[in-house]
Amino acid sequence: MTSANPSHRANVSLQERARRIRRYALRMGQVQGQGYVGQALGFADVLAVLYFHALAFDPRDPDWEGRDRLYLSIGHYAIALYAALIEAGVLPESELETYGADGSRLPMSGITSHTPGMEITGGSLGHGLGIAVGAALGLKRKASGSFIYNLLSDGELGEGSTWEAAMSGAHHGLDNLIAVVDFNNQQADGPSTNILCAEPLTEKWEAFGWYAQRVDGNDIDALTEAFNKARACDAARPRVIICDTLMGRGVPFLEAREKTHFIRIEPEEWELALAALDDGRPQ
Repeated sequence: MTSANPSHRANVSLQERARRIRRYALRMGQVQGQGYVGQALGFADVLAVLYFHALAFDPRDPDWEGRDRLYLSIGHYAIALYAALIEAGVLPESELETYGADGSRLPMSGITSHTPGMEITGGSLGHGLGIAVGAALGLKRKASGSFIYNLLSDGELGEGSTWEAAMSGAHHGLDNLIAVVDFNNQQADGPSTNILCAEPLTEKWEAFGWYAQRVDGNDIDALTEAFNKARACDAARPRVIICDTLMGRGVPFLEAREKTHFIRIEPEEWELALAALDDGRPQ
């Protein structure tokens, strides 16, 4: 992939990038004593591959016209995206101490006017893919070679607007659109598959006219291959990568929790969680 500033792809492994992203997210959660850190830990591998392998972007100029756009439909995952933006050099590490504070550029739910690198304001689930379809269509009409990546959750697959957007993307042959579904099988009320099962997911997206892949979302090599295939697909249709992830990945006592949609952690547990990530540092 290309970038206006390849220095952000310095010789650091994607595994180490993911560990750092997890660590930044935990440190932001520690500021508030709570937060959506389960999602950030589970999705960190995907973000590492996106920012340090797949995306064309310039950390010195987040609004560079030639960039690939990354849309965070799942606004409560903002803590994960902030962590990736810090690792990518778009945001300074010192700013993580302001997470969730009044006047901070890092609100608990992403707001595009607040944060460099935050392309859309996510929030009410099910809106992001529709915005991404419109943006991808606009880039097509401008003859741009940029891609739109839309990050959405398994919970959003229960929203009718998501499937309307999926039909529209296929109808317009948007081969510059890549949807990335975080399938962690957890919502606020319990397992996603118990609340409204969307399976069989791969076949469903294919039936809607998309090039679909399903991978282990915590396997860096599998993710890298999937993003390569998504960009290289020569069919005139949008692409989706369904990523099966584990909430709390990298912190064993969080991985084992029954519910980690919104985590409240005891003060002493934050340091234990950070230590667990350091113990698992790639060699």
